[in-house]
Amino acid sequence: MSALYDIVDQELGQPTLAAARTVADEIRRRHGPAVAAVVFYGSCLRQRTDRGVLDFYVLVDSYRAVFTSRVLAVLNAVLPPNVLYLEVGDGPHPLRAKYAVISMRDFVSGASARSVHAIIWARFCQPARLVYSRDQASRSRVVGACAEAVLTLVGRMAALLPARFQTAELWQRGFRETYRTELRAEQPGTVQALYRSAVERYSQVAEHALSELRDRGQLVRVVPEPGRAAQGNADDRLVRKRSAFPFAWQVTLSDRQRRRLRRDWKVRRALAKGRYALWLLKSGLTFDDWLPYVAWKISRHAGLAWRPTDRQRRHPFLLGGPAILRLLVRRHLR
Repeated sequence: MSALYDIVDQELGQPTLAAARTVADEIRRRHGPAVAAVVFYGSCLRQRTDRGVLDFYVLVDSYRAVFTSRVLAVLNAVLPPNVLYLEVGDGPHPLRAKYAVISMRDFVSGASARSVHAIIWARFCQPARLVYSRDQASRSRVVGACAEAVLTLVGRMAALLPARFQTAELWQRGFRETYRTELRAEQPGTVQALYRSAVERYSQVAEHALSELRDRGQLVRVVPEPGRAAQGNADDRLVRKRSAFPFAWQVTLSDRQRRRLRRDWKVRRALAKGRYALWLLKSGLTFDDWLPYVAWKISRHAGLAWRPTDRQRRHPFLLGGPAILRLLVRRHLR
């Protein structure tokens, strides 16, 4: 096992919110033994809070084993993942979660450099927690995929950056580029905050990823001379003081290789945007029980304590949609 694999393995196994385990148990109850693993990630993990919407990926053996609807299973296979909504608890503050259903095979494929879309490797190059794995084989495949996601981002972005770059440039460029493939224009402050949430971790995994890519013959890494340290980004200088990992690297590629990798990214980025647009359209049809999620968004952003009734949840388009439209007409939503 590589050093990067070991780091990701330890990270995925760290303790996390009790709420995440509660939601994972409910997901397993819903979908049964077809669930091979449940991975918790996203803003609630970073902020260590259960008051938002918790984000999960649910890795399954097959789509037909999860969905009774053949249509949902086919759509999940054609444009994975399907996204579902879940509330646990009946009190005033239930646990809220979104979870994406994807086969283990598609998850592993989506984390690799061969993947057209960044939807998997962009998320799982970041910290995550494995809140459930059915067995050691499932755990090993998740760890391997998350380690590969780090290699994919680092390898792609190293080709886009100048020959000498700093850790902050590598990761923030990566986050900006992958947000763009998902038709999301995030503010610079959002990207910076994402990197700063785990500066030392990102420096550490970048070091090992570059070393592994060098060993694979894809990159050649040279640690810069110590005299350059004063020119580093403030976040990188902080890491330099706290750890043994350097703040910057110089990566050498042949001109031909760099041009090829940059052309490859441009093509993949365009394809990814088109695929993501189709995926959004599909999600509008497959986002199960979406009305409570919209209600929570309304309460959060408009300050309204609106909760859909059971009848509205059973008939969201027929009864829930008009209720939302009335709120729009009354200018409660903007």
